[in-house]
Amino acid sequence: MNTSTAPTDGLARAIARFAQSDGDHITAIPALSLHRRKGPTEPLHCIFSLGLGIVAQGHKQVLVGKEVVNYGPGQSLLTSIDLPVISHVTRASIEEPMLGLMLTLDRRDIVKIAEEMQLPAPPRTPAFTPITIETLDDALIGVLIRLIELLDQPVLAPQLAPLYQQEIIVRLLAGPHSPQLQRLAANGSPSQQIARAVTWLKQNFSKELLVDDLAAQAHMSPSTFRQHFRNITGTSPLQYQKQLRLQEARQLMLSLGIDAGSAAIRVGYESASQFSREYSRLFGAPPQQDVRRLRLL
Repeated sequence: MNTSTAPTDGLARAIARFAQSDGDHITAIPALSLHRRKGPTEPLHCIFSLGLGIVAQGHKQVLVGKEVVNYGPGQSLLTSIDLPVISHVTRASIEEPMLGLMLTLDRRDIVKIAEEMQLPAPPRTPAFTPITIETLDDALIGVLIRLIELLDQPVLAPQLAPLYQQEIIVRLLAGPHSPQLQRLAANGSPSQQIARAVTWLKQNFSKELLVDDLAAQAHMSPSTFRQHFRNITGTSPLQYQKQLRLQEARQLMLSLGIDAGSAAIRVGYESASQFSREYSRLFGAPPQQDVRRLRLL
């Protein structure tokens, strides 16, 4: 066992205290989830929301389009826009499980705080990227520990958690992640317009997608909109909608126990056979087989 002291050791202990079993733990603080794995996991298709991901112990890998991102203790992963990814734990054991957290961020809070801080304009380069990895500083570790410890203080949490979350945004805007967050907050920027389109897709994924209408809302030509959308999310609008539908269908079958046909209809498919084909293509197995496998994990 590794006995060296790392800056994230205190954060790992705080997570381990509340995430005592393998799995994903939803907490009483709505934006915060804690995660524990006792071994490496298979690659999993999922949607990373706008937010901060931290691994306090162990290592993870994320595939975004064709880009491979590895991160572990001492690093912070910021997702600047809701993004379909393939994620898995690459290093973990029973003795040293992967311990991590995800904190979703509110774009409106980022815009408001960025305006109040009156930050200098970010450099034109590098271009906006949806996922960035930066060093995790001690001050950010400290506020994350305080946020987790609020789970032990249910009377104080409703008042203090929003303040700690605001502090986290302030520190992110004052740190190396700032350029990406500022571009997201910049009024009228392509990244902000695509972020709004992504929000619409998440809220309306079961509806028919008319890309030309989304492009008009973003004040772009259809070809420009498609180009910016792919540059930022790594996929086309139609493929993004498809992943949202299939992810939601998978979750419905897992959580509610409904059959594949019912799940397909709920998420907007008219053809059960098309749903099954596209589901198998994304997740590597037909719906029922995939769900049975997930329940055994």
